[in-house]
Amino acid sequence: MRILLLEDDVILQDIIGEFLEENGYEVSSFYDGEKALDAIGKSQYDLLILDVNVPSINGFEILEYLREIGNTTPAIYITSLAGIKDLKKGFDLGAEDYLKKPFELEELQVCIERIVKSCHLHEEIEIDGMKFIPKAHQIYIGDKVIEMRQKEAQVLEYFVRNQGKIISCDEIIENIWDDEHVPTHATIRTYIKNLRKMFDKDYFDNIKGEGYRFNIL
Repeated sequence: MRILLLEDDVILQDIIGEFLEENGYEVSSFYDGEKALDAIGKSQYDLLILDVNVPSINGFEILEYLREIGNTTPAIYITSLAGIKDLKKGFDLGAEDYLKKPFELEELQVCIERIVKSCHLHEEIEIDGMKFIPKAHQIYIGDKVIEMRQKEAQVLEYFVRNQGKIISCDEIIENIWDDEHVPTHATIRTYIKNLRKMFDKDYFDNIKGEGYRFNIL
C-alpha cells in the first residue's frame, strides 16, 4: 500500500514515516504542498495523509483540487487546527478522517485500517486468471504488474462488474464522472483503446451504434 505523507514538521514527518514503514506501508514524504501535488500527478497512491498548514499549497487546497479533477484517493488530515469550522471543511472537501495534533500513532493506524476496509482498497477481482485491484489501479498477470491511471481503472471496473452487458459511452460517463468534468465520447474510446492494449486478448466487443461489451470467453 502506497501512502503520500505531507508534513512540514521535520521531526514529526520522520516519526510518522518510520512508524508507517514499520507497519508495512510504502511511504513518500513531502514538506511542501506544491511538490506533494506534483508527485500525486505523476504517481499512484492508495492513501494521502495531509497536514493543512504547509508551504506553497495548503492541504485544504490540495484535496479541493484533487476532488475537482475527479481524483478520489482517500485522504486523512493531520493538523493542529482544532476548530469545528476547520473540521467541517476537511470533511466537506472529501477527507475520510481528520486527526487533531497531538495524536497517538496507533490512532493513525486505526484510521488507516478503517479506510482500507471501508474503501475496499485491497479488494481483488479475478479476470480470466488475472488479478485486478481496482483501488490500486493495478492488474497482476503472473509476476507482471500493469499500472494504470485512476480513470482507466474505474472504467475497467465498471465493465467487469457489468460483464456481458452492452454499455454506452453515456452510461460510462454518467456512472464515473461528475457533472462538472464530463469527457467526450472520443475520450471514452481512448480509455477503452488503452485498456485493450493492456491485455493479450481483446475482451471488449464493439457493438456498432450501441457501445461496448466486456466478455471473458
